[in-house]
Amino acid sequence: MKVPVVARRAFSSSAGQLRNRIREAQKLFQEDNGLPVHLKGGSRDVLLYRATMTLTLAGTCYSVYSLFKASMPQKKA
Repeated sequence: MKVPVVARRAFSSSAGQLRNRIREAQKLFQEDNGLPVHLKGGSRDVLLYRATMTLTLAGTCYSVYSLFKASMPQKKA
């Protein structure tokens, strides 16, 4: 079975661009600039990291609150 020319061109052109971006990313992440790996991607990584930590802290606090509330006896009306 033969691949159509249009499909072959689309795949071959995108593969070359992807390879160049990978080399740039490797240089960025292997650079020794004192930053942890999860923050080397720039401001977008910092934003994702802070959002994740905020949601984790909020979830932990809510879990502790729910456990505390469930452990107290309910008042009878």
